[in-house]
Amino acid sequence: MNAPLRRVGVVVMVLFGLLFANLNWVQAYKADEYRNSDYNGRVQVAEYERKRGIIEAGGTPLATSRETGGELKFLRSYPKGEMYAHVLGYKPVNLADTGIEKSENEFLAGTSDQLFADRVRDIFTGNQTAGGNILLTLSPRAQEVAFKQLAENRKNVTKGAAVAIDPATGAIQALVSMPSFDPNPLVDHDSKKAEAAYNQLDNNKDGPLKNRALSEILPPGSTFKVITSAAALENGYTQNTQIPAGSSYLAPTAGVPIRNAVPSICPEAQVTLKEALTESCNTGFARLGVTLGAEKLKAEARKFGFEDEDLTVGRLNDGGQAVAASRTGSMQTPDGRDDPPTLAQSSIGQNDVRMTPLQGAMVAAAVANNGRQMRPYLVQQQLGPDRTTDYYTAVPKELREPVSPQVARDLQDMMVSVVQNGTGESAQIGGYRVGGKTGTAETGGVNGDQGWFIGFAINSAGVPVSAVCVLLEDAGSGGSAEAARISKEIMRAVIADRGGR
Repeated sequence: MNAPLRRVGVVVMVLFGLLFANLNWVQAYKADEYRNSDYNGRVQVAEYERKRGIIEAGGTPLATSRETGGELKFLRSYPKGEMYAHVLGYKPVNLADTGIEKSENEFLAGTSDQLFADRVRDIFTGNQTAGGNILLTLSPRAQEVAFKQLAENRKNVTKGAAVAIDPATGAIQALVSMPSFDPNPLVDHDSKKAEAAYNQLDNNKDGPLKNRALSEILPPGSTFKVITSAAALENGYTQNTQIPAGSSYLAPTAGVPIRNAVPSICPEAQVTLKEALTESCNTGFARLGVTLGAEKLKAEARKFGFEDEDLTVGRLNDGGQAVAASRTGSMQTPDGRDDPPTLAQSSIGQNDVRMTPLQGAMVAAAVANNGRQMRPYLVQQQLGPDRTTDYYTAVPKELREPVSPQVARDLQDMMVSVVQNGTGESAQIGGYRVGGKTGTAETGGVNGDQGWFIGFAINSAGVPVSAVCVLLEDAGSGGSAEAARISKEIMRAVIADRGGR
């Protein structure tokens, strides 16, 4: 064979080898990616051959599927529209899925390994068994009250969030983000209509697609004083320890003094720690934070869950929706020394301190639960298509123990005083021991202030029934009082759902 033919033969063999390698690469390594691609029409048709499982809470169907008669056989539907949107998310044809629809997709779709036996049975029966069903922890009454109260708040605020948790278990009783959205147009089988609906929401300046309860981190204002109080109690202070206060405080090297909301708040030279929390004494807590130091304050916040970058909300054993990490921010100079001005501001929930509404509810829940913080979760059960086979039931898990039972009881007393005698009076519920803390954070927004409230309700038997956090963004003056009032209504709904009054 002459040289040119040999070269051609070698080239052909190399090309054949490359083609063979590429085919193996596609079949062995890329098969799943191509098979599950949103652009694979055959996969989409196959996915809609099986009726998707139901998502429900308290016996109320929240996500269902109905037969269409079209090529995509079943259409997803959300009967409650906006009310549960940020919890459920949505399962569209071509867009990315979100929320519980995403984290529980395989079980709802019937493709989970847990449902293998059902799929094998289908081979012999010729039936197409529906996907599995998800039961959520939500209290429908509390969720609907939270949604209505946020939407009709008395400050005419358009953005905010509310979270309620069972302190003893971590089960989420309500989770609402405002503004919300109707997920139904996003799952339309006409992909152009669905995409147009998504783009309209995505371009909305108020961010209705954003889950503010889990992803919004904002200055918590005076609600952070609960953590500063915890740091003091864990370092030798008592409820009755006198701390320096006064009408103003200029931290060392600071250019601007810290003042109280009104001159009548703690003008005395000293007040007790309990009085300082009850009145929401800025000067007292600013001085206290500088005395405790940055390391103790940051360490206390970490005990309650600040800086936790791994928290998710869904099932307790796997995945779920990601939660943004709450932050304490910088309280020190570049060389590692405490910076008194930023430390003073941080001690009252300003400067670089940032918190999610979920984190606020978790702080209140840990206090109510005698110092034990339970891991929050949304999925109570996974039930098979026949609704009799239980594939998963949540068993509550302790996440951490931020404070000792004694410190927790002291914090309870102090927070109850806030509701009975201080800034949280709007949260009182007859027959229940209600504690809480208001917060007003200056952020430079449209109306300047964010309104916060974190709190809890404990029944006459000493059992905590609910812990809440309500955030009203850019609420202006009186926003925290309105947040406290809304919190009361949410906790009352939880109580009513449990048969109480």
